[in-house]
Amino acid sequence: MRYSTILTIAGSDSCGGAGIQADIKTISALGGYACSAITAITAQNTQGVRSVQGCSPAVLGDQISAVMEDMRIDAVKSGMLFNKELVEVVAEQLKRHRPPHYVLDPVMVSTSGSRLIEEDAIAAVKSQLFPIATMVTPNIPEAEVLSGIGIKTPEDMVKAASAIMQTGCRSVLMKGGHLESQESVDLLFIKGESTPLVLPSKKIATKNTHGTGCTLSAAIATFLAHGEDLRSAVTQAHAYLHNAIELGKDIEQGKGHGPVMHSELRTKE
Repeated sequence: MRYSTILTIAGSDSCGGAGIQADIKTISALGGYACSAITAITAQNTQGVRSVQGCSPAVLGDQISAVMEDMRIDAVKSGMLFNKELVEVVAEQLKRHRPPHYVLDPVMVSTSGSRLIEEDAIAAVKSQLFPIATMVTPNIPEAEVLSGIGIKTPEDMVKAASAIMQTGCRSVLMKGGHLESQESVDLLFIKGESTPLVLPSKKIATKNTHGTGCTLSAAIATFLAHGEDLRSAVTQAHAYLHNAIELGKDIEQGKGHGPVMHSELRTKE
C-alpha cells in the first residue's frame, strides 16, 4: 500500500496562495501525497511580487532526482520555470525518469501582473517540455504568446490550441476565464480527437483569484495520479477549482488578490 504521489516542480509563493504552496494544499485536499522541487523563491503578497531568485540548476536537478529515485511518482506538475537553464534541467530529469503523467502549467505572469519567466525560457519550454507533456494548461494571455495568435473568441481558442498541439503535447486545456463574457468556458483538446471537451462555468464575482492556475493544474495531476483518464481528471479538477473560488470569494485574506479556499478553514471576524 502507498499513497498516490505527485511531484510539483514550481516556485515558492511567500504569501501561500500560489506556486508550491497552493499545489501542496490542493494535492493534500484531494487525497494525494505531495513532493516538491522548488525552482525559484518569490517575495510576494496578494498585491504583487517584490523580488524573484531562481534556484541553481544543480540544486533543482538534485531535488527532482532525490524524490524520483526514492519514490514512485504517479504524476508530475510543473509551474513557474524562471529561466532556460531550469527548463533544461526539468526536461533532462523527466526524460530520464519518465513519469506516467506530466501536467505543464506555462506560468508567465502572476495574478498581480508581474513577469515570472525570462524570455529565452519560453522557447525552451515549447521545444523541450511540450513534446513530453501529457497536458499543457495555458490561460488566454499565455496561449497568445505560445501560439502567436490573438485570442478574442472561442474560435480563436480553437486556432491557438491547434498551433500549440503542433509542438507535440498530447492534450491542451485552454482556459477561457480571460475572455469577456458572463460565462467562463474551458476547452480540452486531446490528440486524435476532433471535438474538444467543453467545460462551462458561471463567472464568480470576486477578486480572490490568486493561484487559480496553479490550483487547477495541481488538481488535474492529482486526479491523473489517482488513475482517472484525461477527461475525468480535467472535469473533476475543473469542478474542484470552481468550488474553491466560490468558497473563498468573500474572504479578506490580504489587501489584493486573495487566494481560493483549498480546503475547509476556520475563519475569524
